[in-house]
Amino acid sequence: MKTFDCHSDMFADVTQRRMAGENHIIETYHKNQLEQGDIQAMICCIWIDPPYTATPTRRMMQIMGAVCEELREAHEYVGVAYRAEDFKKLWKEHKLAILLGMEGLSGLQGQVNFLDVLYQLGIRHAMLTWNEENEFASGACGPNTTQGLTPLGIQAVQRMETLGMVVDVSHANERTFWDIYNHTEKPFIASHSDAYALCASVRSLKDEQIQALAKRGGVIGMNAWPEFIAKENPSAEKLADHVDYIVQKAGIDCVACGFDFCDYLAPDALTFYSEPVEPTRGLATAAEVPAFLRILQQRGYTNEDVEKIAYKNILRVLAAVLH
Repeated sequence: MKTFDCHSDMFADVTQRRMAGENHIIETYHKNQLEQGDIQAMICCIWIDPPYTATPTRRMMQIMGAVCEELREAHEYVGVAYRAEDFKKLWKEHKLAILLGMEGLSGLQGQVNFLDVLYQLGIRHAMLTWNEENEFASGACGPNTTQGLTPLGIQAVQRMETLGMVVDVSHANERTFWDIYNHTEKPFIASHSDAYALCASVRSLKDEQIQALAKRGGVIGMNAWPEFIAKENPSAEKLADHVDYIVQKAGIDCVACGFDFCDYLAPDALTFYSEPVEPTRGLATAAEVPAFLRILQQRGYTNEDVEKIAYKNILRVLAAVLH
């Protein structure tokens, strides 16, 4: 079954390898696994990875340059989607459909009107922060839990809605989440987040957040990163428990996939984790996604339910938001 992965850091790998002199990174390192997993669409983000967080604008430009070069090389089997209808067009051409996104806006250094530039460059999605506190908002690991959106952050999310960009609350702290909820009108997403009730992480969503996001018509992408699934023995089965929980709380229409696979990332990009992380059993790479969907089917989800989780729910949101 084709699957839309709502969060991928593949561009971090592309950038690191291209800066080291390699090319054709997607074809060499990613294409086979994505095909094995039947991943036919992804939100691929520009992420200021930890070795470069002190110089976010410079790193943002490096990533953008590397990505443009890579996508030009990969044009025969990868295409960029700008509107919801572009996905079906790209699938008919047997291409991987990529929606360009931003995992944090620290590189803008508070310049709200640069969102217009990003939009013109094809970017259709953004989180305001990646864990940190910046000019726009506070992230999940920011020092001030009472700080949410700043005045610039309010301007930013409203500008995104006007432009037709998807607002993403993954990596936002709880106060930022509610500020985004109160200062937006369209559906928004948590591209790669799980249920706090099953695994108490600052990156996960509490029941009230899950229900608010669902009420707005958004989706929550199930995150396969082990520390967000379970404190012990994380597995595909336990991620399916998160699906069950969220469906019980808010319905099938708000569940999507946002796996956040990190198997290909360089070790220095994961330095924000103090100890080695045990891989998620049965769902450590893109190639294992079909097995995860089969778990859902075995639990009684209908084919239509699984299709909603795999790709239909996120396509509905994109149709409502993108211009």
